[in-house]
Amino acid sequence: MTAAAIDVHDLVKGFGARRVIDGLTLRVNAGEVCGFLGGNGSGKTTTIRMLCGLLRPDGGGGTCLGRDLLTEAAAIRRQVGYMTQQFSFYTDLTVTENLDFVARLYELPDRRTAIAAVLDRMSLADRAQQLAGELSGGWKQRMALAACVLHRPALLLLDEPTAGVDARARRQFWDLIHDLAAEGITVLVSTHYMDEAERCGRVVYLAGGRLVVQGTAAEVVAHARLVTFEATGPGVERAVRALRAAPGVETATVFGQALRVAGLDRAALSTAIAGLDAPGLVWREVEPRLDDVFIHMLNTQEGEAE
Repeated sequence: MTAAAIDVHDLVKGFGARRVIDGLTLRVNAGEVCGFLGGNGSGKTTTIRMLCGLLRPDGGGGTCLGRDLLTEAAAIRRQVGYMTQQFSFYTDLTVTENLDFVARLYELPDRRTAIAAVLDRMSLADRAQQLAGELSGGWKQRMALAACVLHRPALLLLDEPTAGVDARARRQFWDLIHDLAAEGITVLVSTHYMDEAERCGRVVYLAGGRLVVQGTAAEVVAHARLVTFEATGPGVERAVRALRAAPGVETATVFGQALRVAGLDRAALSTAIAGLDAPGLVWREVEPRLDDVFIHMLNTQEGEAE
């Protein structure tokens, strides 16, 4: 079996009366890029903070990079690069000054060489003397990633690293992630962007502090057993309003000139489509996408909560 970078079981974490993580078991193989999915409040950030030794679990245990989660948290932190949701560096310091601060924290023996190397790798050399607070969103995230890898960690824990970043910057950021993975670094990355999740070798979906489903993007889609139909033609905006109220239709959404409906009951979806007064629409059954499944899981979770 491939060695595990993360191998934890039955993790429990609560804040006051609220249990955020409830018996979570998770394994991530060394060198893997694993997508961490789930709605707001599902426990992703809390899990990441436990994995990097910033939070102590109330129950359960396991290892991270071969170190015991409960007794070797300090050693784990030295081998992990953790990127938070919010930009967490000093905005009144330059890029180089921020990286130098991080290098001092990790007691790197040759800080100047390490900083110069990471500036070059992240294409930040031209912005080395720019104040961090003056960087655009994409460059801030690039600087944060540079700080994460400065000490050459074996594991990256990235918490929604591209939130609020434009499409081009997101793609460049993910190219960097895969470059790092090619060198053997393990990456666990939480995201709400389904195109990013599809770039991961494996995805895990969290709901209510528990792991609901895991596998490749294709395996997660197949597990949901969702049925989807797509229509093109005139009148999609009018048709979508009628379909949203139809029995068996879980979601009905317009994408440009196309209308997409999804649900678990093929017969009910077919009946809803047949009952539409929209003769100009041309329908066909299509494969569900990961974003269809993500919305389905969120709806299921909300329904169970109610």
